[in-house]
Amino acid sequence: MAQSSQSDAQAVATLLASLPNPVKLVFFTQSIGCDMCLPARQVLDEIVALSRNLTLEELNVVLDKERAAAYGVDRAPAIVLETGRDTRIRFLGAPLGYEAASLVDAIQVASHGDSGLSAESRALVAQVAEPIELQVFTTPT
Repeated sequence: MAQSSQSDAQAVATLLASLPNPVKLVFFTQSIGCDMCLPARQVLDEIVALSRNLTLEELNVVLDKERAAAYGVDRAPAIVLETGRDTRIRFLGAPLGYEAASLVDAIQVASHGDSGLSAESRALVAQVAEPIELQVFTTPT
């Protein structure tokens, strides 16, 4: 992996080797005004190359605005995880540094189709009566 060491690439390949179901990474980019689109694409290319269960589809957030709107994506770079259906997992920005590890974890969760939540947590989530939007912000420090 050009963005990471050979040992990191091997560790990621080992994690991705156990993916039970395919995951498609839908990558939204734009050709003008997106300094982080190329580094994001390079990381995605490297990750996808490590597993036969991963595919990558690239779309332009401006030119493919209907698809972008359907996913709720309004900026680039953005990554949507799909498993035959929309998982509702989104990454905004380039998955560099620690964010790459978070992306790999999300890919594993999506492929397994199980959040890993306890029965108690699932019961609490089942009580949510209205749609909510949950956002998690990270920083590469």
